[in-house]
Amino acid sequence: MREDFVQTAEVQRLLDRASGKTVDGGDDRLKAITRDVVEALMSTIVKYDVSESEFWGAIKYLQDGAGELGLIVPGLGLEHFMDLYMDAKDAEAGYSGGTPRTIEGPLYVENAPLVEGDVNLSDDPDDTDTLYMTGRIAGSEGEAPVNAILHVWHANSHGFYSHFDPTGEQTPFNNRRRIKIGSDGRYAFHSKMPNGYAVPPDGATDRLLKAIGRHGNRPAHVHFFVEAPGYRALTTQINFGDDPFANDDFAFATREGLLPVPQRQGDTAYVAFDFKIQLAASQGDQVFSERARATVAA
Repeated sequence: MREDFVQTAEVQRLLDRASGKTVDGGDDRLKAITRDVVEALMSTIVKYDVSESEFWGAIKYLQDGAGELGLIVPGLGLEHFMDLYMDAKDAEAGYSGGTPRTIEGPLYVENAPLVEGDVNLSDDPDDTDTLYMTGRIAGSEGEAPVNAILHVWHANSHGFYSHFDPTGEQTPFNNRRRIKIGSDGRYAFHSKMPNGYAVPPDGATDRLLKAIGRHGNRPAHVHFFVEAPGYRALTTQINFGDDPFANDDFAFATREGLLPVPQRQGDTAYVAFDFKIQLAASQGDQVFSERARATVAA
């Protein structure tokens, strides 16, 4: 089959009708995006001569794997691609410096307790080392933003997150806090050391990655949101630089500047990490994306 089959008049008419371009009403931008996405899929089918059985097998995979889309998207590099795309747009707009952004992942939960001071994130006992993390949040000129909040969340030593733990044993909001930052911009917290983890065995993400010869492991890491009035909201995370998967993260979250190596002494690990955030150019810069997130009453 010729690869230009999708460009035939019949297929092009189908694309116009399927995307709503031949009727009034609806969102013109969405129509254009829908048309291009469907056309790209059609072109892929023709390019690789996808059989009918392969086509419906892929549809079944998507149906069965819908619950793991939050893992499949980063696993295929799409979430990291969005970071690269936003970085490129920032460069065009003249933004530079600041702590690198990286992926959020699917495991944030809204309404974590709002606390201040030297914070303990861990409510549950855990047979692992204790992590101490300190640092400062500053603007581009070194100033401490007023009313900054640092959101922190991470897994336990088994690689499970509270509210998503298949054992159901974690206290709500274990290893999750929102920390009010004082006038000096400094933060400090301690918690039970997180461990790396893998995607659910034999799940949709695991099956896909194995089929293309990849693993589904993540290094130990800690997630952050940083927000302050007048500043751009920052989504980032650190991977621990001494983890064996630090530079081979299936979710592509590892970025230069986000790989601190913990200083380990006995059963404790220390990480010093500063955040630098940029001034906002608009109100929209100050808020996080409208991604769907888990919500639990405080």
